[in-house]
Amino acid sequence: MTQQYSRRSVLSAATVGTTISAAGCLGGGGGGGQTVRISGGVGPLPMVQVWADIYAEQSDLSFDISGGGTGVGVSDLFNEQVDVAMMGREPFQEELERGLVAVPMLIDTVVGTVNQNNPVIDQIQSQGVTRAELEAIFTKEITNWGELFPDAGVDAEIVVYGRSDASAAYKKWGEFLGGEGNAYTQDDLEGLSDGNFNGDQPVAQSLGDSENAIGMNNINYVYNLDSGELDGEIRPIPLDQNGDGLSESESFYQTRGELLAAVERGDYPAPPAREMWLAANGAFDAAVAPFIEWVLTDGQQYVSENGYVPLTEDRLEDGRTTLENNTES
Repeated sequence: MTQQYSRRSVLSAATVGTTISAAGCLGGGGGGGQTVRISGGVGPLPMVQVWADIYAEQSDLSFDISGGGTGVGVSDLFNEQVDVAMMGREPFQEELERGLVAVPMLIDTVVGTVNQNNPVIDQIQSQGVTRAELEAIFTKEITNWGELFPDAGVDAEIVVYGRSDASAAYKKWGEFLGGEGNAYTQDDLEGLSDGNFNGDQPVAQSLGDSENAIGMNNINYVYNLDSGELDGEIRPIPLDQNGDGLSESESFYQTRGELLAAVERGDYPAPPAREMWLAANGAFDAAVAPFIEWVLTDGQQYVSENGYVPLTEDRLEDGRTTLENNTES
């Protein structure tokens, strides 16, 4: 299928600054069509590329899409380098005050990750890890896997990996780790990590090379893109949300479909699950708005099969109303 091919190619290339489809600026596409320039978050990039591939087949628009992180996308937007920014977080108040307008597009999911041969992988998968324990690991209060599970009889130093790009996923991870009102900033986490990497793929690759490492990843880097099964070198960390061990209602990590269903039910916390956004500077260009409206209507049918959670109808209606009220005439 076209959308599956696009997703795989984007994931393999989704490092900072990678351009997925080369073209000119809006209004300057070849063949009489127009080109929409989009940059920003690596998390939503695969889905946005899938949408663009499908929409381009039924319109005269073409697309120039690149990653770089949410911060890069917003900067490009305000500097008039792109028409649309992909955002892996809600807009900041100061961005809104500068004129940024944003609509939600989908829900993305981030999980803690370890190597499949982690020295306490059996305990992690059967008992889970609490938010407080993850916080202690990422802040170096717990530095040995044997401290996390004393009965395992393991002595293995924990290696913590983080992100060095302008990552909204890492920001949301810091909010999750800190709990209500005590978020860690990306700078906080970077300073505590043993290594920081430019994007999801390098984190996943490094985790695959280190049995003692821990990190966090978008679930499309954890599960097989086609089957949705766990068959790579990294594994998700099940969350023990009540501190009493992993219950049956918390055991939904065997396949991507199970995890996505849990996110949709609200059984997996947000953060680290998060809404993602498409943003414009001041207002959406009249040539771009029909694509955004399509994303918020027909385009939602492609979300689940590509590893994300579709928005509720209420949130889609919110987005369509914002779009209608903020489109250039």
